[in-house]
Amino acid sequence: MVLGKQILALACSLSFLSSTAMAESEYQGTFSGYVAELKQAAIDKGFSQQTIDDVFPKIKMFKKALVSNKDSSEEPVTLETYLPQIVPQPKVDLARAFYRQHYTELEKIGERYGVQPRFIVALLGIESNLGQDSGSYPVLSVTASLAYGGQREAHFRQEFFAALKIAEQEHIPFSDLKGTSTGSMGLPLFLPSVYLTYAQDGDGDGIKDIWSNDSDVFASAAYYLQQSGWKASETWGRQVKVPKQFEPSLADLSIKKSFNEWQALGVRRFDGSDLPKREDMQISMVMPDGVTGRSYLIYDNYRGLLQWNNSDYFAISVAYLSERIKYPPII
Repeated sequence: MVLGKQILALACSLSFLSSTAMAESEYQGTFSGYVAELKQAAIDKGFSQQTIDDVFPKIKMFKKALVSNKDSSEEPVTLETYLPQIVPQPKVDLARAFYRQHYTELEKIGERYGVQPRFIVALLGIESNLGQDSGSYPVLSVTASLAYGGQREAHFRQEFFAALKIAEQEHIPFSDLKGTSTGSMGLPLFLPSVYLTYAQDGDGDGIKDIWSNDSDVFASAAYYLQQSGWKASETWGRQVKVPKQFEPSLADLSIKKSFNEWQALGVRRFDGSDLPKREDMQISMVMPDGVTGRSYLIYDNYRGLLQWNNSDYFAISVAYLSERIKYPPII
């Protein structure tokens, strides 16, 4: 979810164990012992007795099911193969229907936060398939189990206490605080710590519900982008063509040039026409697949997408879906 939310390095899925049977960790302790340690830490941090009594008896162990390594002979992934997989036509159709259905609320939230609605929908589409892949695991059990597992313990321990704070502050029952197998929650797939920073009460009912309240979901995603420096007057960037002699080292986020400077280097719009004649923007080049792959001139809004998830593939997927939402016009 946002921000390293997709903990891909774990390469695991989690399955719920109905039993509370103890398991030995690499720390030579039992899971129940680890939960007891978390409970004492929660007491020390000042969580209410009511929260502690409600939550800790319900925490169960999850067991990792390791995914086998990929076949080394598998074809390498490029944007040419990745985009059709991550943004297939059914997802485009779903996103466009979702945009039409929620247009009025999206426009209101978009104007409030200065974020074009199509990007809100595109983010939710890439992250959770507009809620269809938002997960149903109890987040407190997930984060406690991942912390106990020893991989990135400090990270997941922090997320556990963030989730505990959400349960207490927002009065969310243990069973309703649900997420994915890595602890990401709701339609935007916010980790608990991200929720505490960016979740918004979009409709003013006093609750920040990123699971089922459309206004809160839209406002939370839009607020995150706003805080990343999003500019409503600009888009994300554009795909371009570069000359054969183009210097690949120029494709670097640390390098910014004007449209005129890129034009002088032989860069053109994807259709071969001249770049926009604007001097008020400084733009960078990205080539996620190297000089033989796609080339993009990217604007500051693209950097906002990278703050959400620091991956060019992610940012370009969101941008691509946003373009498919925009064209042909829906409204």
